[in-house]
Order: sequence, then C-alpha cells, then structure tokens
Amino acid sequence: MYIMMVSSECAPVAKVGGLADVVNGLSRELEIRGNDVELILPKYDCMRYDHIWGMQPTFNDLWVPWYGGAIHCTVYFGFVHGRKCYFIEPHSNDNFFNRGTFYGCQDDISRYAFFSKAALEFMLQSGKHPDIIHCHDWQTGLVPVMLFEQYKWQGMTHPRVCYTIHNFKHQGITGEFILNATQLGRPDYYWHYDRLRDNFNNTAINMMKGGIVYSNFVTTVSPKHCWEAKYTDQGFGLQHTLQIHESKFGGVLNGIDFDIWNPEVDRYIPSHYGPDSIENKYPNKTALRQRLMLRDEYKPIISFIGRLDVQKGLDLVKHALFYSLDHGAQFILLGSSPDASINNYYWHLKHHLNDHTECHLEIGFNEELAHLIYAGSDMVIVPSLFEPCGLTQMIGMKYGTVPLVRAVGGLADTVFDKDYSDRALHDRNGFLFNEPDWAGVESVLQRAIALWYTYPDHFKNLAENGMRYDYSWNYPGQHYLNIYNLIRE
Repeated sequence: MYIMMVSSECAPVAKVGGLADVVNGLSRELEIRGNDVELILPKYDCMRYDHIWGMQPTFNDLWVPWYGGAIHCTVYFGFVHGRKCYFIEPHSNDNFFNRGTFYGCQDDISRYAFFSKAALEFMLQSGKHPDIIHCHDWQTGLVPVMLFEQYKWQGMTHPRVCYTIHNFKHQGITGEFILNATQLGRPDYYWHYDRLRDNFNNTAINMMKGGIVYSNFVTTVSPKHCWEAKYTDQGFGLQHTLQIHESKFGGVLNGIDFDIWNPEVDRYIPSHYGPDSIENKYPNKTALRQRLMLRDEYKPIISFIGRLDVQKGLDLVKHALFYSLDHGAQFILLGSSPDASINNYYWHLKHHLNDHTECHLEIGFNEELAHLIYAGSDMVIVPSLFEPCGLTQMIGMKYGTVPLVRAVGGLADTVFDKDYSDRALHDRNGFLFNEPDWAGVESVLQRAIALWYTYPDHFKNLAENGMRYDYSWNYPGQHYLNIYNLIRE
C-alpha cells in the first residue's frame, strides 16, 4: 500500500510534541509491514537538519495556487532516520516557514492552509497518487476538503483520507479569507453547518471540522479519548459533529518507538536493564543524582517530564513537587512552555528551590537528560486535566518507572491501578486518581510513596509488570492498516 503522511511535525527534525513522535513511529511501523510510506513536511528554517540525510531539491518548479495568483515553491527530498521525506519551501514575501519557530505566529492559519494546498499540488504535479493520505491535526484539516472539492476533479480520484486528531483544543478557527486564499471560494456553500461552519460561531470557518466532515475515517489517539471527545467538553465544541460522523470515528492508542525508548539498548543511560534485570536500573538513579547534584540517600525519585502547558495540570504538578519533598521523596521536573509567563513562573520557582538538595527543575527540553530521568526515577507523575493519549506514562513503564496518573484519556487506557483495578495482580502497573485537585494528587502520592518504603518487593513487582506491557507501534500499526483497508474498499 502507498501511504502519504502530511504533517506539520516529524521527530526528530521538527518536533514540538507527541505528534512528531507519532508520525515518525507510525510511518516506521507501516514500512516494516511492507508498505511504501512517504512524508510531506514544511521546510522550516529551524529544523534539525543534522538528522536529514541526502537532502536535495527534487521538484524545482512547484506553483501553488494562492488567492488570485500562485506561489513558487521548491520541494526537497531527504531521509529522516530512514523515513522518505519531502520538504516544501515556498518562495514568497510571506516567508511562511522561515520564522525560527514552528508555531505561534499570528498567521499560522495561512501558513498551514498554504502548506495543505502545496502538499496536494505537489502530489498532483508530480504524479503521486497514494492509496491513503494520512493527515494530522488542524494544520492539515483542509487537505480532505480540497481533495474532495478541487483535486479529485483534476484527476486525484484514487486517494482515501485518514485524519488523526491529536488535540481537539486547537481547531484552526478562522474567517472567510481562507476560502479565498485556497481558491475554494463559495463561502455560502462552505458556511453550511454540515460542512465547515464552526458549531458555535456562525461567522467562522473551522478547519478541524472540515477534516472530520470530508475525510473517509477520523481517529483520535486512544479509545477513551474517542468517547470523551464525543460526549464531554473534551471535544471542545465538536461533540455534535463527531456524533453525526461516529460511524467513521474511532480511537487508536498511540505507541512508542522501542528502538529509541528502551532501557535495554538506550545509548543515553549508563546501565542497561530489562524486566528480568531491573536491579540494573539503580546505577542510573545514582548517575541521575550525580548529574543534577541531588543528595544520594534512601528515597524515591518522582519526576515530571513534559510540556509546561495548562493541559498538563501545572497547579497539580507544583503541588506534587512540594508534597513529595514533605513526604520523603525527591522530585525532578524537565519541561518548558511556549507561554512566556508560564516559563517565567517556573524559572522563579527554580531559583526559589535552587539550593534544595532534594529537587531539581530543568526549564527547557533536553532529550539526553529525559532518557536518564526516565531510567533513574522510581515514579513519573502525569496529573493532566485532559490527555488524549500521553506517551510519558508508556515510556515510564518501559523504563520500570511507575506511572502516577489521572484517569483520563489514554492514561486510563494504559495504566491499571495497583489497588483498585479489576485486572489480575500481575496486570496492574501504576496508580490512578480521578479528580483534578490537590486531594487527588495527594492520594496517589501517599499510596505510591508508602508502597515504596513499606513493601519494596511489591513496588518492584509493579514496575516489572509495567515493563512487560507492549506499548510499541506493533498493535496500533495493525489497527491503522485495518482502517486503511476499510476505507479503500
């Protein structure tokens, strides 16, 4: 099967969050299963070019219709850790992708609407007719719209579209100008409630809604979050649209790349180990303390690794930090935020705790350090307000680091409580809490810390249980192939 991924991110060259890891990991799994997979990405000036092999121009004269004219583009080709990638570089005064950043520009709507148009135009002009176009999040929500309304009339009748929504919070809500820019036109037609009109703003276009309406199948990144998006406020206003289209909407749990996140082969940690040699985990704990200048004593280390985003329950993270320090645990935080006010707050907190030998705050993101924190920590906390899938808890389990999570989205699909799960004891792998408040965080920390001190063998068994779960791309890869085959029939 010939599959074309269209995405604004792909790890490790253009990575902001989990989307990048998913695009790379899923593409690799599909290739392993014998499919021909290619990716189309913007050519950002801030990409990690050191991870692209053999990059060179492959299509020099791509003219992309835009407003009343066209923008000239060059398309480059290169390999990203074995993935075949095309990078679109527009030559215009708009300077869409030479901003030194991936997101956060006032014209992000125009930037990614253009990218979606350019991706389809490149497929058309280069004669590419994939069986499946798999596009992701609001940035590519117009791809299935333009394919159905424009490009199928120019000969692109073969591709079917799978549209994956990683985060319902950001939907690409915009005005009529985007119809003019992409030459879709006909505002009265697209403003219909059953097409692109936003469900709560009758003067706005919703790009994500367009992706839902026009694609052949829609997925989100865990079965529980699929239900949450349809029936709770985690659909962020798209609940009714998802209910209308529920026959083509499903949840597929993300996976993690075991070539990258695997303590048996991880090149960033000093001591390798697996579920049958978990005692070799503990030299990593010593190395982590030495690196971060934490006191070396008989205490558990609890970590938080991720974006400093309101979604992640930042007030709960802060409370977990101080509760841990007050109850016999050390705490490590690794993360940063695109929001300057959040970053500044955590820098202030870091300076406040600067001389504390029981905690360390690393404001920023360091891939090498992240691996060592996973390997050296005893527990990882994920107190998210909402979490479509979450990779942190799955990586933590692979490293024998027990997850403490809120029972939402993919967290609830992957973590089964040590005390309250209805699963067999050997299938329980962490701790959960329900309410997003201090009492909930304290309850899960109290149980986990008490188990670590009082019944260390039981805690070790819990960690080993988590390590034996297969949260690789093996099962999700097959689920996506089943979806592709369904929509091709």
